[in-house]
Amino acid sequence: MTSKPFDLTGKVALITGGNGGIGLGFAEAVAAAGANVCIWGTNKEKSAAAVETVKTYGTQVSALLCNVADEKQVETSFKETLDQFGRVDACFANAGVYGTANSFLDISAEEWNRVMNVNLNGAFYTFRAAARHMVERAKNNDAGGRLIGTASLAAISGAARNEHYAASKGGMISMIKALAVEFARYGVTANAILPGWIETDMTERAFSWQKFVDAVMPRIPLRRWGRPEDFGAIAVYLMSDASAYHNGQSFCIDGGYSVF
Repeated sequence: MTSKPFDLTGKVALITGGNGGIGLGFAEAVAAAGANVCIWGTNKEKSAAAVETVKTYGTQVSALLCNVADEKQVETSFKETLDQFGRVDACFANAGVYGTANSFLDISAEEWNRVMNVNLNGAFYTFRAAARHMVERAKNNDAGGRLIGTASLAAISGAARNEHYAASKGGMISMIKALAVEFARYGVTANAILPGWIETDMTERAFSWQKFVDAVMPRIPLRRWGRPEDFGAIAVYLMSDASAYHNGQSFCIDGGYSVF
């Protein structure tokens, strides 16, 4: 019998922030590999467009409006996801916002909390709902699951003037490691993805600043910005049976930026 370790047919992926950028890259790739997909987002028009894009791969796709910073919305949306799809095999906590500040000295408590509420608290609420579901399944002889968090190179490098964003993503990595240890007994793995400089709505402003481009591009060995589609293969791998023994790790997808 032919082995198909990357076949996701019949599996269900929940992707927060899956209506654009890296999240949409995840969604398209796992759908192309056979997975059904539920996208969570806060922009109704973007989510509708994302559904139309992902539907072209022939699997079941839907979108729910959900602000992951709101605990009640996450709980309600997770229940709706289960009502629609019956299960969640992989949870991608990908929703995030960037920090805005001219200096650490100028970061207000309001700005700090804005970033933390989405990037870290939102991941916590989302992972908790998914882990509860996966543990319940395991206790009913249906073990397995994937918890996948989108962190950032900012978590492991000096992100000056963006300490709140860096802290939120560093917290993501630490949470992933703890989840990997706690839930392995249920066949659930947890891993983080650390994007480098990727062309998304979040980075559009930076990439239009020539001084930034001149400083950063020479430090990327592949000499180009990353694109959402560069994250498709890692999403399929981490959701698939091929990664069953890969747990608690951080995957840098940065064109070599972090090692140059």
